[in-house]
Amino acid sequence: MDAASAPSVPFAPWSPAFAADPYPAYAELRARGRVHWFEPTRQWLVPHHADVSALLRDRRLGRTYLHRFTHEEFGRTPPPAAHEPFHTLNDNGLLDLEAPDHTRIRRLVTKAFTPRTVQALEPTVRRLAAELVGKLVKAGGGDLLAEVAEPLPVAVIAEMLGIPEAERGPLRPWSADICGMYELNPSEETAARAVRASLEFSAYLRELIAQRRKAPGEDLISALIAAYDEGDRLSEQEMISTCVLLLNAGHEATVNTTANGWWTLFRHPGQLAAVRADHSLLSTAVEELMRYDTPLQLFERWVLEDIEIDGTLVPRGSELALLFGSANRDPARFDRPDTLDLSRPDNPHVSFGAGIHYCLGAPLARIELAASFGELLREAPTMRLAAQPRWKPGFVIRGVRELLVEL
Repeated sequence: MDAASAPSVPFAPWSPAFAADPYPAYAELRARGRVHWFEPTRQWLVPHHADVSALLRDRRLGRTYLHRFTHEEFGRTPPPAAHEPFHTLNDNGLLDLEAPDHTRIRRLVTKAFTPRTVQALEPTVRRLAAELVGKLVKAGGGDLLAEVAEPLPVAVIAEMLGIPEAERGPLRPWSADICGMYELNPSEETAARAVRASLEFSAYLRELIAQRRKAPGEDLISALIAAYDEGDRLSEQEMISTCVLLLNAGHEATVNTTANGWWTLFRHPGQLAAVRADHSLLSTAVEELMRYDTPLQLFERWVLEDIEIDGTLVPRGSELALLFGSANRDPARFDRPDTLDLSRPDNPHVSFGAGIHYCLGAPLARIELAASFGELLREAPTMRLAAQPRWKPGFVIRGVRELLVEL
């Protein structure tokens, strides 16, 4: 089979109904085969867990191709010149680099982002979670997304980067505008917002880096500057791109896991009652909520060398869309995959990715999720849904617009 002869597939990422519940379509995709051509985005869809897991580790694929080919050599049209500020910011971050640059930068960030550093943040995370939940409880409810899910991880990453509390207001809007470009076929309006946010966020960080050079602190930016001064190569642009990535990747998944997770719990009262009665279930519950309703539904890879999937040749220059949400519901890997089981013992979900691009912030995300879910279970045991949520228009980073709750 090739792209020209590929049949249409049940994949509708711009449909509100699909975004609200893509899982039946995923089941049909898995039943139809291991790889499917999707003409609207000119991508190959990969829905099975075994393939997604293997391809995340396959070095014949890459998050970029520019370390080996020009756009023209790869058969791709360069992005419009007007989008350049976004691509400069995005393309110098860990997520969109390959070796040797990825190896060098990840090594430097890992030095500053050690398990000890992350563990030392746990008291701060718990304090922030308690403050946010306390306000929600005092008010008798509200929007769980805006009042707990969003501010917690943003505050934690801002603390790590050393961004003063008074200057944190634009962080979430900047991140949301930049992440709009990760959706499928983003509009020119989305691109314009991303460009503006890229320019403003970069200018802010450039100034903050200059301040930290003069007066270092105990923060991650100061640690990256120290590594640079000791001879490790990290350009200012790479530093800026790394900080933006840490904010974007460091909170988008956590925000949506929190809100989507509570929406899932409200629809499964038996499981919610079980974790309310036994908080020791919390660690497996967090993993199961990430699997059951995956915050990042799709992750892309470029095909750097011809590969074959189940007899289908996927040529160099193609793009794969690895369907994390489908992989996490694959019955070939998970027992009763459409059943929420907060005590699930065997749970190799791919929500944090795999291979060299495995999420650097996964340990911190787990601490944040355990803190917010735990605090809500303890302090708001009567919390219930106040209104049916509406879904955001995006599908790749999938979440609700709000989650109204009452006590």
